[in-house]
Amino acid sequence: MEKNCKDKSCLDDFKKEYQKYEKNYKIPKFEEINLEFHIEKIADVETYYFLREIRKFMSEKLVTYLRFVESIINPINSPMFVFSITKNMNQKDKDMLIRNYTELSKIEMNFVERDLDYSEEKEAEFINNSYETWKKIKKELLDFIQKVKKNWDNKTEINGKGYLG
Repeated sequence: MEKNCKDKSCLDDFKKEYQKYEKNYKIPKFEEINLEFHIEKIADVETYYFLREIRKFMSEKLVTYLRFVESIINPINSPMFVFSITKNMNQKDKDMLIRNYTELSKIEMNFVERDLDYSEEKEAEFINNSYETWKKIKKELLDFIQKVKKNWDNKTEINGKGYLG
């Protein structure tokens, strides 16, 4: 069920409710987590399980990055641009991607566990752990993307088989 929100009141109410959980469970400040995960978009969702909704929203973004990293590590059936990325990667890049893939996979497994076994305390723990892990992964992925963009115009030859590589 959704609230009928036409003004800032729903967001203000959402922030006030969030601050209660922030105080009780020491979860990240609203502004920090909202900047990373856009949780303000769920301000109009009416729920008895506030932290679960935040966890679900966080997980959507994290799973998107899991799939992106997975497509680079294992480019089977990936878009063609992924082959350009993989061609210019070194072992350090691969190791970083595999490490971050592993961390994102752990988050996904924890997400499934939380879905199967609800606990408000464990929801807060998931939010805290995922947020801290995301901050580390984000920095490394951003460095990697900037490196890819810098090398994007390097010539990649087509090997005559209809694909890059």
